[in-house]
Amino acid sequence: MRGILATGTVVLVILGIGNHLWWLAAVALLYLYATHGRGSPRPTSPGTLPDNYRAYRDRRDRQARWERRYRRERPFEARRQEREKTS
Repeated sequence: MRGILATGTVVLVILGIGNHLWWLAAVALLYLYATHGRGSPRPTSPGTLPDNYRAYRDRRDRQARWERRYRRERPFEARRQEREKTS
């Protein structure tokens, strides 16, 4: 994919010597590739997590905090719900 993109960009730049519209086409091709055309997700460094997992982890942690708060503020209701779950 990258080889085809590079070849296409070079051809468009060479054609653009006489016509500026080809330059614009080359820029548009590079822009589309940079925003939509990458086949694999962006590489992450060893210490970072992908955005979709980070969002999942944030939702999970937020839900866990809410559940702990609910159990702390409503102990009788939480115990009743636990009993209903087990029966």
